[in-house]
Amino acid sequence: MVRGSDIILILVAILFPPAAVAVLTGCSCDLLINICLTILGYLPGHVHAFWLIYKKMKAEEQYGLNGFVYVGSGKYEAKPGAQINVPPPNYGAVPQ
Repeated sequence: MVRGSDIILILVAILFPPAAVAVLTGCSCDLLINICLTILGYLPGHVHAFWLIYKKMKAEEQYGLNGFVYVGSGKYEAKPGAQINVPPPNYGAVPQ
């Protein structure tokens, strides 16, 4: 589910990818990587920023809105005591 804040984050990533990464990760190694990628080419900076936004949206789906913490390298972990919403795999089968 895409929230309004995610849409604003995507718009910021389109205009200036390091700003969106700074909002997501703070002052981290990912921010430095994104700045370097944006300097080397605008498109690699975009790809990295959108990948981090995607990972954040997946963490919100799995752990809930405030049930996760960023641990670096695009990875999120559940906060202690958070409910994990992992649907059972159906491997392409139609649910009955």
